[in-house]
Amino acid sequence: MRTRPGFRFLQYVAVCCYLVFLGFPLLWLISSSLKSPQEFASITPSILPKQLDFSNYTDALSEQGLVRGLTNSLQISIASTVLVLVVSLPVAYALARFRSRLRPITNGWILVSQVFPVILIVIPLFMILRPLHLTNTIPGVVIVYMVWSMPFALWMLQGYVAAVPRELEEAASVDGASRVRTIVSIVMPLLRPGLIATAMFTFISAWNEFFFALVLLQDPELKTLPLVLARFVGAEGQVQFGPLAAASVLATVPSLVFFAFLQRRLTSGLLSGAVKG
Repeated sequence: MRTRPGFRFLQYVAVCCYLVFLGFPLLWLISSSLKSPQEFASITPSILPKQLDFSNYTDALSEQGLVRGLTNSLQISIASTVLVLVVSLPVAYALARFRSRLRPITNGWILVSQVFPVILIVIPLFMILRPLHLTNTIPGVVIVYMVWSMPFALWMLQGYVAAVPRELEEAASVDGASRVRTIVSIVMPLLRPGLIATAMFTFISAWNEFFFALVLLQDPELKTLPLVLARFVGAEGQVQFGPLAAASVLATVPSLVFFAFLQRRLTSGLLSGAVKG
């Protein structure tokens, strides 16, 4: 069906407006990170810096332990993502494939758990982790992030498993393949887009999380990136705008690299699944 030129023009305009809307915060952040303190103090601020000033980046890297915070956040986010996938996948497969009276109860509990406010569960978690000597430790935070992300990851993976045709597993069973062999050789490749989407959700949840880390981590050496960024706001509300913008840009880079890396595999997985379907 041919598209009218006027309608196509409106489509281009809508796409351009959407891209500008999405990209403006990042452009503003990068521009602010390159401004001098004098430009921040100006009564007529401009979007683009009049003169490039990279001192904000050196200040951000030399103050507040930004590199240490990046390292801690990377460790916690990657460990949380791997553990959530390892634990959630067999549970999601069992919920999607095996009929049981516990299935509606489990799904109902998964939905209910998503409405709990963070402030409601942080105190019980702290009381559980303290006798186990897991407060103020990276493994303790990893366990909390894993527990927090698992319900939604289970919900996502359960839908992806249910979308895999049962006939493929039945055909593999007829050919003599065991259940484990069927899952590894047949189901897992078709679940790759779902696993990647779940990994992206879990990683970004752990990367941006602030409140649990604020309560559980007191050692300055263990502070995660969101806690380090909060230090650029002084106790009396005085914000170091330039170093904070530069630190935010540096904090965005790892997540952008992670998304770019996984997005290519997500796209290739979707195309592969389409061809197999």
